[in-house]
Amino acid sequence: MAAWNTGRIPALTGKRAIVTGANSGLGLETAAALAAAGASVVMACRNAARAQSALDDIRRRVAGARVELMTLDLSSLESVREFAAAYGQRHPQLDILCNNAGVMGLPYQLTRDGFEMQIGTNHLGHFALTGLLLDRLRAAPAARVVSVASIAHRGTRGLNLDDLHWQRETYRKGEGYARSKLANLLFSFELNRRLQAAHSTVISVAAHPGYAATNIVGAASEGSMLKRLAVQIGNIILAQPAKMGAWPTLYAATMPDVHGGDYYGPRGLFEFRGLPRKVGSSRAAQDPGTAARLWRLSEEMTGVRYLPTP
Repeated sequence: MAAWNTGRIPALTGKRAIVTGANSGLGLETAAALAAAGASVVMACRNAARAQSALDDIRRRVAGARVELMTLDLSSLESVREFAAAYGQRHPQLDILCNNAGVMGLPYQLTRDGFEMQIGTNHLGHFALTGLLLDRLRAAPAARVVSVASIAHRGTRGLNLDDLHWQRETYRKGEGYARSKLANLLFSFELNRRLQAAHSTVISVAAHPGYAATNIVGAASEGSMLKRLAVQIGNIILAQPAKMGAWPTLYAATMPDVHGGDYYGPRGLFEFRGLPRKVGSSRAAQDPGTAARLWRLSEEMTGVRYLPTP
């Protein structure tokens, strides 16, 4: 793995992929690399204008790229259902689902469905999307679901499952983001356990980009000159470009030595940057009891039910 780069991605001709949040940053680079390897890629994006610009960018970079745009707002369960239904009408199978989109460090606000925005978008939206696309994933010979987490998941001791939307606890946006990324890992590992119990050929894996210079980091620092300066310095000294930040996701999505339940990130100091490798997660992320309870809550909140308890 030491010499890995996107040129090592196996040929993906004939395979279909969805990348959420593909209009910029990690999602854009993930979609471009999958298209360059021959996959037909759906760029699932909320902002149509930015998505069109990103699609044009991929077509300039990748000759003959097979890419298409579909509207998806993960903060709206109605939008998630409409997207899944539209995809199912267009395509019989799905080989790669990259659950990449996310929001970070937002002031307290609610989704259209009444969920705290970070847990609602980063976890519940992707939980519903994956469940609604599961039949298309099962129709592929060896499909993969890749959940993009973060080293930030280590910054929380755990989820407050009795107050997932901060209705009683005093909201802290950094803690809210960390919890949403912990939820991504709990979901990814629990999904894989359930897939294995169902004897499915679909696998669930996770990845994180390390410290990548992307729009989401910049957005989290808005409103404070000191924070903006700190992000700019960090991006120069510590961060890796979005293209490399996407490598762990791409490795998890495509390489033949990947197994269900794996988690990939950069191999450098503190997992901030570097080539992709298998990494560990916090103890909280590996708790099957918490994962099962989060799963039940997610089913209740989204109305999407799939894969019974192992």
